[in-house]
Amino acid sequence: MTIAEILQITVLVTAGLSILFILLQQRGASLGAGFGSSGELYTTRRGIDKSLFQATVVTVSIFVVSILSLLLIPS
Repeated sequence: MTIAEILQITVLVTAGLSILFILLQQRGASLGAGFGSSGELYTTRRGIDKSLFQATVVTVSIFVVSILSLLLIPS
């Protein structure tokens, strides 16, 4: 396997995981709260919500780095 093939697999896997992690996260507030009608907009993440958020950030970071690496590798 070449490095380009490994990076392509990495892009596919991290894209799928990113979608999954984003969809699993709870919404912080309803649409009405964005317009100031109810609730707080800032809440502290705790427990599994915090871990899921951190996993999402790491997965998306790996995704972006692998895409940029694929662009820089001559084909």
